[in-house]
Amino acid sequence: MNPWLLFILAVIIVHYLLDTIISLLNVKALSPDLPDEFTDTFDQDAYRQSQLYTREQSGFALIENSVTTLITVVFLLAGGFNVIDIFVRDFGFGTIATGVCYAICILMLSFTAGLPFNIYQTFVIEARYDFNRTTPGTFVMDILKGIAVSVVLGVPIFAAVLWFFEHTGSYGWLLCWIGVVAFGFVVQFLAPVLIMPLFNKFTPLEEGSLRDKIMSYATRERFTISGIFTMDGSKRSTKLNAFFTGFGKFRKIVFFDTLLEKVEDDEIVAVLAHEMGHFKKKHIWKMMAAQILQTGLMFYVLSLFLNNPGLFDAFGMEHISIYAGLFFFAFIYSPVSTLLSILFNLLSRKHEYEADRYAAETTGEPETLIRSLKKLSLANLSNLTPHPAMVLYSYSHPPVLARIDALRNLSDR
Repeated sequence: MNPWLLFILAVIIVHYLLDTIISLLNVKALSPDLPDEFTDTFDQDAYRQSQLYTREQSGFALIENSVTTLITVVFLLAGGFNVIDIFVRDFGFGTIATGVCYAICILMLSFTAGLPFNIYQTFVIEARYDFNRTTPGTFVMDILKGIAVSVVLGVPIFAAVLWFFEHTGSYGWLLCWIGVVAFGFVVQFLAPVLIMPLFNKFTPLEEGSLRDKIMSYATRERFTISGIFTMDGSKRSTKLNAFFTGFGKFRKIVFFDTLLEKVEDDEIVAVLAHEMGHFKKKHIWKMMAAQILQTGLMFYVLSLFLNNPGLFDAFGMEHISIYAGLFFFAFIYSPVSTLLSILFNLLSRKHEYEADRYAAETTGEPETLIRSLKKLSLANLSNLTPHPAMVLYSYSHPPVLARIDALRNLSDR
């Protein structure tokens, strides 16, 4: 058997087993006893609901992962990638247009395979726990808008990557790296203005006590905000969230309307202070720098495997092409991607602790931030006792109890 095929199948199976084992460990770690820290926030019924939610999410993810893994293996072994390649080549387009068609076909097949799971997740599981507010119309429109945005943004960048690798020889990976990074910066500026308003309505926060407190805190910390907005998050879910968007003098703070309904003004300021901490500690730029380096590494390694005949034989391909090689490389790069994801999450969790500390020190009220974390956990039915392996593997934020402990230690100093 082709050694590349053996390697790829091993990667798929090991990744599946790793996901499964960690998910089972996480479910097993669920404790029937409500942590003492949360007795003032959760009642027994709410805590039981949070555990049921975690169990159901984990079980459903296991089913989805099993089905998609099986489909992937069967599609690979049955020569599905080659069938799609022959299909798009019959159109008689040039290599770049053919590559774009190939990518669209593969991605649409992947989307179709995942759509039933997305529907069940949204309209059954999320609805069962009173999270879902998405109507069928909104669901369909989100899909159509998402496809439109993907075509407008994705097709040009994919075509450019193909062109660079085809026409610039050994420098292709470097030019792709530079081009993708530059494109990413442009999208960062366009997203708040052109893309995000396609999906949600953004309304300036009305004058009042909350706005005054936010502006007072921002002024005290010499932090420029170009606008404070609420977003109709309740259009899709009852979950709470807040985020910053934009850079420099174009920074905006966005609160989900659900957050404003369930969290007090001082607690919202504490959430804002946490997000501001990410900017003040330069976490955004550090993560972007790390992601830029990771993208460069990916393109360089990609250039080493792009036209490997053995790799194409493993996928049963009759023709070697750059566009198909991009998809095949994803299978090879998967172990590296997983390891880098773990490292990125480790860095992200460190940043969350630092942002919490910044918020506690600049507001002088760590208990206010603790109250907001508790309310967020209750509203989102967060798992209060995740297994350490799950935290290491997939958590970009520390478990809420660990964050509260760190804030309490600040208070005790």
